[in-house]
Amino acid sequence: MTDLIHDLIVNTAQHLPHAEAILYQERSMNYAALANETEARAHGLRSLGLVRGERVAIYLEKRFEAVIAICATSAAGGVFVPINPILKPEQVSYILKDCAARILVTSHARLKILQVALAACHDLRVIIAIDVESEPAAINGCAVIPWKALDDEQRLPNSAPMIDQDRAAIIYTSGSTGKPKGVVLSHRNIVAGAQSVSQYLANRSDDRILTVLPLSFDYGLNQLMSAFYVGAANVLMNYLLPRDILYAVQQYHITGLAAVPLLWIQLAGLNWEGGTSLRYITNSGGVMPRKTLDQLRKKLPATQIFLMYGFTEAFRSTYLAPEELDRRPDSIGKAVPNAEILVLREDGSSCVAGEPGELVHRGAFVAMGYWNDAEKTAQCFRPINTHQEGLSIAEIAAWSGDTVRMDEEGFLYFIERRDAMIKTSGYRVSPTEIEEILYATGDVAEAVVLGVPHPLLGQAIIAVACGMQNEGIDSKRLLRYCKQRLPAYMIPHFIDIRAGSLPRNPNGKIDRALLFQQMQHFFVRNQSE
Repeated sequence: MTDLIHDLIVNTAQHLPHAEAILYQERSMNYAALANETEARAHGLRSLGLVRGERVAIYLEKRFEAVIAICATSAAGGVFVPINPILKPEQVSYILKDCAARILVTSHARLKILQVALAACHDLRVIIAIDVESEPAAINGCAVIPWKALDDEQRLPNSAPMIDQDRAAIIYTSGSTGKPKGVVLSHRNIVAGAQSVSQYLANRSDDRILTVLPLSFDYGLNQLMSAFYVGAANVLMNYLLPRDILYAVQQYHITGLAAVPLLWIQLAGLNWEGGTSLRYITNSGGVMPRKTLDQLRKKLPATQIFLMYGFTEAFRSTYLAPEELDRRPDSIGKAVPNAEILVLREDGSSCVAGEPGELVHRGAFVAMGYWNDAEKTAQCFRPINTHQEGLSIAEIAAWSGDTVRMDEEGFLYFIERRDAMIKTSGYRVSPTEIEEILYATGDVAEAVVLGVPHPLLGQAIIAVACGMQNEGIDSKRLLRYCKQRLPAYMIPHFIDIRAGSLPRNPNGKIDRALLFQQMQHFFVRNQSE
């Protein structure tokens, strides 16, 4: 019975001990070895005092230690918090503080960059450095121990039994306003998601899956877990160029590959001659352009293409089966196995065929809520009327904030987001978070950050700003400041400097709608010039 995340490893190790579990660079680890490493490091975490429900943050690129830390935290009864390795120290510090992480797993090089920012992380007690041989001096009162020392021969038992409804992970995702929100996932959420995806992708133990997406991304994490669910091999990759991915597909005889639209656009332009081992590819995180889809189908005629839709709060909601691509390439498909997708009006009633409404997800993948944020949890995780006779307790579903329509055959079509959140290159980006960075320069009196249509990215980030008391401001200086404080995917592509103040609506607020109207064709216009 597979109920808990680490059970995926243990169960496979029992019947396929010598099967490859993870590959990284020139190294390989089978399921038996991964199970042993998981158990050893779990005992090590318990020896450090980790108790059920405590958070372990993991700030690493994709490598053996990152995967083991995830599985070991699960086995120890803790909650793993994978942090995108491209985030800057201030953002890492925010996540550590927000989830009150007690243990951080990172590398020596990353620790040096983080050192100043960690001073504000008062709950942090232990730092595990994966690539140091001896114990360095404590940092800001935190003990620093080598990864190799994370093994306790006493084999301490769990303090309490675990069940699949226990918290397993916190995935941080940007919303339309403010700082990133921590989406709390249970063991059931993650295992059920792995089961569902591996079912419609028909994953099997002889699959070799190339993991190029961050493990801090629900899409990337699920790819890892889906492989573990069926006993397949995961090839971990931190690519520099799209061509590196093509080389890895050929070198490792990859059968499954997941990516976001921007990456598919880049990959579609490469030469795939010489045949390919790919049995399937998947897309999520935005709409794949029709031109890109046609290119991939032409270059990979024997490869099945699955177009998917999901949001972190409910993981994966829909997929379009490969056989439907010709008939309805603009559709996001139907519900994935073990999920029901509803299209509802604001009052909670069901929309008729063709009527726009909000996509609402019910089922085993619906997350537990946002970490320590009752207000935002109540906005997204709301009751629905499921018409189940005799039940007096309301069922909680995830309300996506996306407007869709459903046709008479039950296929869904995306229309628009209902909030100001920007979706670029597969990432969800908060405009407010970027605006705060612009204000922090001290040069900006007013700023608005917008997501506008872009031919490659889906949406691109544009900032509109004016200076203090009509003083001139330098857009290049603002961009340099953003590059210092933000990861690459959050840096504005263009900053429009305006004199005076930004336009207002009748309520006296900055007129975001008007600014969007003015800037929405910026990249289309510039591309044609």
